[in-house]
Amino acid sequence: MNKERKMASISTFLGTDAYIEGTLEFHGTIRLDGRVKGKISSDGGTLIIGEKAVIQADIRVNSVIVMGQVSGTIDAKERVEVCAPGRVNGDINAGVISIEPGGVFNGNCSMKTKAAALNKPAIPVKIPSVSKLSKDA
Repeated sequence: MNKERKMASISTFLGTDAYIEGTLEFHGTIRLDGRVKGKISSDGGTLIIGEKAVIQADIRVNSVIVMGQVSGTIDAKERVEVCAPGRVNGDINAGVISIEPGGVFNGNCSMKTKAAALNKPAIPVKIPSVSKLSKDA
């Protein structure tokens, strides 16, 4: 599975007994199983939040896999995955947002779009009026 491949390349690990308050900046892939309060950021990195992790932070990274608890805003350049039994209380902004059965999300979400897609003209679509629709359809 994709999550297993990402976990195999973890470069940094914060254990269940660890606590960080402040700003956490990293490169590569980091797995957090402890507690973090503050801000987490990375330019191109992947953040894995383990099942026992409790995170109270604003997160700005490339991608996030949530299996623990997160309270705060998540801003991911690529994707956010909320896996069971993960919980997110806060807003998510990402290109791809995935919430598996058993994962919990309470907040607002918005999908990022690529700049190239914004420059393409919209394709006109004719929508028939309700009176022209067949009752058999």
